Amino acid sequence: MEILQGVWEVIKDIFFNSGYAFFFTGEGWKNLIMILISFVFLYLGIKKGFEPLLMIPIAFGMLLANLPGANLSVQYHDLQGFVELVAHGRALNEETGQWVAATPGLMDFLYFGVKTGIYPPLIFLGIGAMTDFTSLIARPSSFILGAAAQLGIFAAYVIAIGLGDSIGSLLHIDLAFTPQEAGSIASIGGADGPTAIFTTSKLAPEMLGPIAVAAYSYMALVPVIQPPIMRALTTKKERAVVMENLRPVSKREKILFPIMVTAIVSLLLPAAASLVGMLMLGNLLKESGRTERLAKAAQNELMNIITILLGISVGATTSAQSFLNLKTILIVVLGLIAFSFGTIGGILFGKLMYIVTKGKVNPLIGSAGVSAVPMAARVSQKVGQEENPSNFLLMHAMGPNVSGVIGSAVAAGILLTLLGK
Repeated sequence: MEILQGVWEVIKDIFFNSGYAFFFTGEGWKNLIMILISFVFLYLGIKKGFEPLLMIPIAFGMLLANLPGANLSVQYHDLQGFVELVAHGRALNEETGQWVAATPGLMDFLYFGVKTGIYPPLIFLGIGAMTDFTSLIARPSSFILGAAAQLGIFAAYVIAIGLGDSIGSLLHIDLAFTPQEAGSIASIGGADGPTAIFTTSKLAPEMLGPIAVAAYSYMALVPVIQPPIMRALTTKKERAVVMENLRPVSKREKILFPIMVTAIVSLLLPAAASLVGMLMLGNLLKESGRTERLAKAAQNELMNIITILLGISVGATTSAQSFLNLKTILIVVLGLIAFSFGTIGGILFGKLMYIVTKGKVNPLIGSAGVSAVPMAARVSQKVGQEENPSNFLLMHAMGPNVSGVIGSAVAAGILLTLLGK
């Protein structure tokens, strides 16, 4: 009996010192819910193929961040906090406002690349090396559609400022968003995950987890969200328009394009220089014909490594304490509004171009002005072929689509310039 009693005591001791016991404490259920949510996102990434390259690392980072006692969640949201954590071994408890002893973990060091704005520009470098701007160069008017699709960003900003305060007043709780928080939420409307992460890391880093999850979720749901809006705002005649072939683009134009865009945009909005500059550098490596090895490295090895580091460190910010609240739900709703308004803005300007050109532009390509490359362009192609099976809009839609990548970076520069702390 004494042996059995001793074994039982050992088993109890192991259990009560394990992470499982934490689930039965005061707020342990929140961590359990977050772990279950991470399983859902892993399912969506693996089984359904929803943006798997970033959805899977983010979901796994979410899982790691909510494992009790593993010390794998991000413990700081500003550079001063990182210094305090690494140099002095303490972190600020946001609920009590007191400094508590803490040990820096793996995710704290990985998150440093997010907070300092290193990972998103390097992602843009890889995107630039994989992007063909031929369609945009051949039809510069596509810039208008890419810019129009950023309407969602600025519409969501205005709505976020008013909606959070209004709902908070009704529920008698604080749901108001600061201008910096509203700007971060609005960045979801560009349908560009790295840009949303970059903007949020500068303006409202404490909201990084919910905003990143919302941004990549809506990017993955482009084929579901956009078609109903596209059909509602266009007629059958407009959707059936067959556009003329694009003109040939010379090698010189392809080389000069990234150089000129970098100079023009960076001088106008210095805050956007790191995103636009890296995007265009990647494209120049691809188009110059002299740096094939560097272009391939940016497309493959560098892109893959940074994607893993970015995804897992962003996922590690989604601790139960920061994620499970009404503000997160409101962020998800506002993100959908932002993305929808972006699609609406692109289509409405597409209709305007249809009128101005007397029916030569298919308004559907305007919806591709959001920065979900190339998924949004494929959706334009699919909806167009439903009305006219012989219609091929993909190359025409790629112009606004790649313009949207530039447009989202420019919009981020505007938000950072106007709202930067």
